Amino acid sequence: MLSDRILNMGYSKTLEMTSKARELKELGYNIINLSVGEPNFETPSFILNAAKKAINEGYNYYTPISGLKNLKEIICNKFKRDNNLNYKISQIVVSNGVKQSIINIFLALLNKDDEVIIPAPYWVSYYEMVKFCKAKPIIIPTTIKSNFKITSKQLKTVINYKTKIFVFNTPCNPTGSVYSKEELKNLVKVFSKFEKIIIISDEIYEYIIYGKKHISIASFTEVYNKTVTLNGLSKSFAMTGWRVGYMGGPEWIAKACEKIQGQTTSCVNIIAQCASIEALKNNTKKYLKKIINEFKIKRDLIISILNKIPQFQLKIPEGTFYIFIDIYFLLKNKKYNFYIKSSNDFAMYLLNKCHIATVSGEAFGYKNGLRISYANSKKNIIEAFNRIKNSLK
Repeated sequence: MLSDRILNMGYSKTLEMTSKARELKELGYNIINLSVGEPNFETPSFILNAAKKAINEGYNYYTPISGLKNLKEIICNKFKRDNNLNYKISQIVVSNGVKQSIINIFLALLNKDDEVIIPAPYWVSYYEMVKFCKAKPIIIPTTIKSNFKITSKQLKTVINYKTKIFVFNTPCNPTGSVYSKEELKNLVKVFSKFEKIIIISDEIYEYIIYGKKHISIASFTEVYNKTVTLNGLSKSFAMTGWRVGYMGGPEWIAKACEKIQGQTTSCVNIIAQCASIEALKNNTKKYLKKIINEFKIKRDLIISILNKIPQFQLKIPEGTFYIFIDIYFLLKNKKYNFYIKSSNDFAMYLLNKCHIATVSGEAFGYKNGLRISYANSKKNIIEAFNRIKNSLK
């Protein structure tokens, strides 16, 4: 008999949709996958060469659980260079993707019925991971009018002395929203009044940002000692399958996460760690500028198409490679709601009738939404939206 813990856990909707799209593709359907959060370009050659060099030089052994010392030194340099954060290597833990970093922290900190505040829309796994730890997710809803960002006033209404963790994601998956320095400052004023709260700042999309500057909330001195900053290599460097994430934060949390990781997966594979050293060096700015420009061109292409589809509402995303649209018009309009009564219905309609994979907003805690990834070719993006426009006619 399966445990209550696993029976109460939902499947990842993004991975579930990707799996369904793959099955249809194997049956011969021309599926355009706009669901997956995976860059559509190859891992850069300078990273591949670093991996090959490590293999040739015999890097085949276990590393320390929390990561190679020289990788952790590079991560400390990166945090200082890009985020104005001062961490020692004892404050760094390298994990098998940011997903493992998050569950390590939750398992280290959460007891039954502890409260975890999560702004919605949220990345799909935050909610399920909190439930897995038998804690309580406390959701702060947002709307398209607020550009899917919470205010300090909203935060004040839910934060209390039962709150153990606040989970934060900027640039945000699924909405592409980016918090400004002033918006963060207002949130920090609230957090600074609660001594024991821990802020988890997921910054995996840090480099994929358009015309704004990314600000790490830990750079505010009032919350530095209670913030864990997360990042990784998957999105910006097209290293999704390499599984390298990392955290920087209070040493006592880093030690607890290392302890958990030591009893579960142990270290990250050494070749991926060696490659990550090269990825995080200073010489990658030219490369990053190129891929951000490419993403921006695709983002602007989708916006130009979506603006001609009256059934959708959207805000221009300031980061990531997703557009999050509001489909409330479809759900309330009798012309459509005979078929489409939820965003899950609409996502399945697009998959089965238009052969386009997306992810419903319900998976992200926003029932009227739909997440579209533009980590695909311009040709496929144009074809996908032609199919959508024709189907809505």
